[in-house]
Amino acid sequence: MLVAAAVCPCPPLLVPEVAAGAAPELDAARAACADALGVLAAARADRLVVVGPADSAGPEVFPQGTPGSFRGFGVEVDVTLGPDTGAAARPAGSELPYGFAVGAWLLARAGWSHTPVEGVGVGEGLPAERCAAVGRDLAGRAGRMALLVLGDASACRTLKAPGYLDERAAPFDAEAGRALGAADLTALAGLDVVLARELKVSGRAPWQVLAGAAEGAGLSGSPMYEDAPYGVGYVAAAWS
Repeated sequence: MLVAAAVCPCPPLLVPEVAAGAAPELDAARAACADALGVLAAARADRLVVVGPADSAGPEVFPQGTPGSFRGFGVEVDVTLGPDTGAAARPAGSELPYGFAVGAWLLARAGWSHTPVEGVGVGEGLPAERCAAVGRDLAGRAGRMALLVLGDASACRTLKAPGYLDERAAPFDAEAGRALGAADLTALAGLDVVLARELKVSGRAPWQVLAGAAEGAGLSGSPMYEDAPYGVGYVAAAWS
């Protein structure tokens, strides 16, 4: 049963060492993520599942202790998904995608040690119905579950955005942000898969997994952050 969820953006720029001199620009986003994780900690769940964007449609499982790194950005920052137990059954050389590495960094920053942690990656190729089914499967397992849901909104909000300016981006982000802040399951389930792909929305599939997991849970949402620095939409919210 799902008892709480935190929704956080996952750009590597959230990590101050990666952002370097621009780090203060995302201080508000970092604070919102920390507050959302505080809601998860207060829920006293039995397990935490981190759901985030993956390169393949998935779902792809990342066991606790799976390593990640930001060395590709020229900084010596390494992370693991939750406390490293040495038991992560991953192929040699495999590591977390950057979005999950950001989630691992957020958990380490919060000192997360409350529950076992696992990751589930879902990509833009996973249909909405399949995302919901993944969420229902996670919520149907024994015990009290919390979700950390990672993903960004559109990358097309300005001329200098990674996806250039698309006039459809701001309305899409506004509706997604409203739905995440209000725990509107119907609106999240109905997000346009094709439009999300065209707008380079990495959060669509993870958000729809959340919607499936929250069916029947009776959770209410609290919006915590919404902005588009660098032309990319970032949303943070907590459900409890």
